Amino acid sequence: MKNKTDDGGIQIGVSIGEVDLQKKTGIVASIGGEPVDSSITAKQLGADILEIRFDLLNILTSEDAWDTIEKIRSKVNLPFIATLRSREEGGNWSGTERDRINLLLDIIPSVDAVDIELSAPEKNWVIKSAGNADVTVIVSSHKFTSTPSVKEMYAVLDRCHDSGADIAKLAMMPETMQDVLDMLQVTIDFPKPISTISMGELGKHSRIISPCYGSVLTYGSVTSAVAPGQLRIDKLKECMEMVL
Repeated sequence: MKNKTDDGGIQIGVSIGEVDLQKKTGIVASIGGEPVDSSITAKQLGADILEIRFDLLNILTSEDAWDTIEKIRSKVNLPFIATLRSREEGGNWSGTERDRINLLLDIIPSVDAVDIELSAPEKNWVIKSAGNADVTVIVSSHKFTSTPSVKEMYAVLDRCHDSGADIAKLAMMPETMQDVLDMLQVTIDFPKPISTISMGELGKHSRIISPCYGSVLTYGSVTSAVAPGQLRIDKLKECMEMVL
């Protein structure tokens, strides 16, 4: 669901499916293997939203993607984020960029949200198609070696929203605890919906506490982590309940 506005056009919130992210941070289970069984387990562990990592599932065709979605929906009633991550930003997509974009375009009508990288040359096609389908758009940026300055992080989040994001997602690798603190500072100050993550062991706790500072989504694993520092969904939820 797209951003909601008041009568003056001021942005007041965003949802994914029936999950109102103005009321609570969405706990997202990243599904990177055994999609049906993992999705069932994710719901049992307390996930609010599923992120289907089609790149990690080695799905290359729209037919296979639709078949996977239908099988999951027949067993699990949770909203979906469709993610087909490029290799440049930590994914496992092995096809061409044009094929990646076309696959995302084909499955947009069947999902609740779509994640596309800020760096994707043809991201505007995905953003426009999702907007026409009333599907929430996450525009993401990942940096696996360092954390930019506060000013640079603001600039990246601005570019994500300027490109048409409903939610801007920023995942960075901290080299020091100051990097984690800088990420949290950006999170509490940024005026539009964002999801922020400090990755790895040093930033693992940010997945628990970033919601306290305004992050609208936090990501966890079902079995093995699909990103550095991910916690299992039930442990993530338990820790969040202690601090929120």
